[in-house]
Amino acid sequence: MNTGSSSVPSAPSANSAQTIRRAAFAAAGSPYFSTVLAIMAVVVILSNIGASKGVTFGPIVTDGGFFLFPLAYILGDVISEVYGFKVARRAIITTFALAAFSTLCFFIMIILPAAEWYDGQAALERTLGPVWQIVVASLAGFIVGQTLNSLVLVRMKERFGEKGLVARLMSSTGVGEFADTLIFCSIAAPVLGIADFGTFINYVVVGFIYKTAVEFIFVPVTSLVIGWFKRREPSYQAALPEASVAR
Repeated sequence: MNTGSSSVPSAPSANSAQTIRRAAFAAAGSPYFSTVLAIMAVVVILSNIGASKGVTFGPIVTDGGFFLFPLAYILGDVISEVYGFKVARRAIITTFALAAFSTLCFFIMIILPAAEWYDGQAALERTLGPVWQIVVASLAGFIVGQTLNSLVLVRMKERFGEKGLVARLMSSTGVGEFADTLIFCSIAAPVLGIADFGTFINYVVVGFIYKTAVEFIFVPVTSLVIGWFKRREPSYQAALPEASVAR
């Protein structure tokens, strides 16, 4: 007969249960996610088209897609915060693939033989046929920057739970925007005629400060949008620890 004492696993305490479920995420099968993903893809594609137009506001030089850029990161933050890193990674890859596919489609449209009566070939090439290095720079910066943005945000959420949304939005934005800007500028600089190191550093720093500042200004809007999604995703509410409140 076994005289040894048998150990019976004890039920997890409330504190341990809350630790396990500290980071709540919604399932990606809802119509909300598919809508955000579709909007994100359209925004990135339109941004690439807008980048072909130079825009000036006094001494500030930018491109026609500058007002769309913050929206792409807001949507990336919404997906990361509400649905988690795996879903965000899928969204980033899908958006990247669709943006690359749109560029291929533009190329095919341009090289197709034009009808004799069609007089818009030059305008089509000018608008939809940007230098390939710029396209590569934009796509490479997007996929790396968005991935790092999502990774930092989700890791912070897993560590601190629902608290500190503003802090993780700002931290993830800083990391993601720096990587995005550095990669884009490194590839695009030679195309734009930037040859010396000092000018390149200025190009990177100014771009990073501008984009990060815009993102920080939009943090209150991003927080409101995230809160709206959290309240309406049943699977997110079900995943929350009892003591947590979706913000």
